[in-house]
Amino acid sequence: MLSELLRRIDEYQGRINRYRPFEDEAMLREIQKFYRVDTVFSSNALEGYSYSLSETKILLEDGLTAGGKPLRDAFAVVGLGQAYDHMFSLLRHSGITEQDLLTLHGMLKGSLENDAVAGVYRRIPVFISGSRYPVSRPEEVESRMRGLLARTSEERETLHPLVAAARFHKDFVFIHPFSDGNGRIARLAMNVLLIQRGYLPVVIPPVLRHDYVAALEKAHEDDGSFLELMARSEIETQKDFLRLVKDASRHEDVEMESGKAPRDGRFQRMG
Repeated sequence: MLSELLRRIDEYQGRINRYRPFEDEAMLREIQKFYRVDTVFSSNALEGYSYSLSETKILLEDGLTAGGKPLRDAFAVVGLGQAYDHMFSLLRHSGITEQDLLTLHGMLKGSLENDAVAGVYRRIPVFISGSRYPVSRPEEVESRMRGLLARTSEERETLHPLVAAARFHKDFVFIHPFSDGNGRIARLAMNVLLIQRGYLPVVIPPVLRHDYVAALEKAHEDDGSFLELMARSEIETQKDFLRLVKDASRHEDVEMESGKAPRDGRFQRMG
């Protein structure tokens, strides 16, 4: 099943690459802009934050907080938005570093719980609610993270980009290097690794939260279900993107035929 999903990902990727090369800086900016709200909303919603999609959009784009919502939830939106933007500064690098992860986590300041210190590995033991598997002891975190980063660097050369990125996500969560914010950073890092290779970001909708958590728990022994879930999520992102550029291209053709110059923006739904 996974091999078939990877085949479909690469088939869709080939179609995407015919529209616009990802080396195009303007293209990357449009991708960043388009997925920003969805990615921030979905990642926060998976962690139980209360801002809706529309409230997330208004806060990120207009700076207006939602009445009656906890201030911590507003910090979660703003901080993850900053971390998402910073993610795109890493796309010209090869892989992700320990400092990159610490910097991304530092941007979550204000929304962290469990006495977590932003941008610093934990020094206390933690337990994952609902999981029967222990995470790394505090004294193991630093060495295990360096081992994970070294292994991921090798796997990027031998595995499909989706598999390498999703396994990094999984193993990062199992190490649980921070007292809080691990899921959000794991998803950001996974998308760094994907976009660096020209693939679109994985957006996990909140409606799949149960499947996502269950697949992660099962992945302690067999990561097949988790990899398949991430592959299906990538396919949905690709399908949405292809529908978008197809609609935009059709709109530009109509404008050209009517004698009007196409708009400067590549995708009409962006903006």
